[in-house]
Amino acid sequence: SKGNMAFAGKYEFEGDENYDAFVQKIGLSSDKVEMGRNCKIVTEVVQNGNDFTWTQHFPGGRTTTNTFTVGKEAEMETMGGKKFKATVKLEDGKLVADFPNYRHTAEICGGKLVEVSAQKPGLVHKKTKTSRA
Repeated sequence: SKGNMAFAGKYEFEGDENYDAFVQKIGLSSDKVEMGRNCKIVTEVVQNGNDFTWTQHFPGGRTTTNTFTVGKEAEMETMGGKKFKATVKLEDGKLVADFPNYRHTAEICGGKLVEVSAQKPGLVHKKTKTSRA
């Protein structure tokens, strides 16, 4: 059912595809690129209905947190630390957000958190995270 979107949990980075090409295309600085490469980021999702707190825990104690409500505009922060406004939507059980230069989707597949950042045309960065919950 469309109503079943249980995202809450802690997810550990498992692997990604097309990271380098993607971050170069969106203009991430090389130090940020290295920091993000194979980074054992833990994503923690707290969900209360349509309200989400989405926290990325980086090695070394740094965190970034985005708080949003599905269907309402919220201030968000990109991988590179830029602030912007976006409205997260729910489409076919996926959370979808349009970042300044890419579209980000997140869904739960077989207990794993799968995040896809797609830049038009056709460059896709896919991250898979395994639940530790």
